[in-house]
Amino acid sequence: MAYMKKHLTLVIKSALVLLVSAVLLSACVSQKKIKYLQLIQEKDTTAFNANKRDADYKIQIKDNLYIRVFALDEKAFFFFNKQSGASSFNDFANDASIYLNSYSVNADGNIDFPIVGKVYVRDLTVDQVKAILQKHISEYLKETTVVVKMVNFRVTLVGELFRPGEFTIYKDDLNVFEAISLAGDMTEYANRGRVALIRQVNGGSQVHYLDLTSEKVLSSAYFYLQPNDIIYVSPLGYKRWGLGSTFPWAIVLSSITTALLLINYIKN
Repeated sequence: MAYMKKHLTLVIKSALVLLVSAVLLSACVSQKKIKYLQLIQEKDTTAFNANKRDADYKIQIKDNLYIRVFALDEKAFFFFNKQSGASSFNDFANDASIYLNSYSVNADGNIDFPIVGKVYVRDLTVDQVKAILQKHISEYLKETTVVVKMVNFRVTLVGELFRPGEFTIYKDDLNVFEAISLAGDMTEYANRGRVALIRQVNGGSQVHYLDLTSEKVLSSAYFYLQPNDIIYVSPLGYKRWGLGSTFPWAIVLSSITTALLLINYIKN
């Protein structure tokens, strides 16, 4: 009888040790897997990574451009600009107003602008479009300023992020870290070493993988995002164990407590 008790106690202890070890080892995520921009040499305190950004985004068919012509003459302002309300600044109020007051690039790559007429903008940068419009409008009015912005600069972030979703950007450029910050950063189970960037190109989509744990990402041609880019963050292998916030820790702790009580009962 004593032998059986001793053997049973040993079996329970072994199972308990295996359970605790498995939980602890599986729940741990290496710091190396969650740190961004790891230097090639850990002793380095500074690093320079060139990123020339040779090519700005080229406007494509179905893009929307927000164009405003500012002039000292109020009549000229209203003549050149679409208006959605009584005030000349009402069209800045919300996304819907901005979209409705924008110019869509048609299938031929043109926009139709007041007085100027059709302007070919496909494969041009925003700055190039601005320069073309400024030249044309200056033929009719002096002391004018043309403002051109992309309306449809949206990025989508999905996967292991705290707040995934689609985000509208109100600036000329956005890098991958800025985009991730919009989604509340990555979770602890995100695979930072292989982040997929999906970009629309002529005839389909391209997928590029970025290693955000390496400082070399700062020099990548895909560090800066373009309109309609999609970022997908896949989970690490640890995720399959379900050891995140949804893991039934109460059941595990209850099992451990029961095992300890059983061992104590057998001994006594």
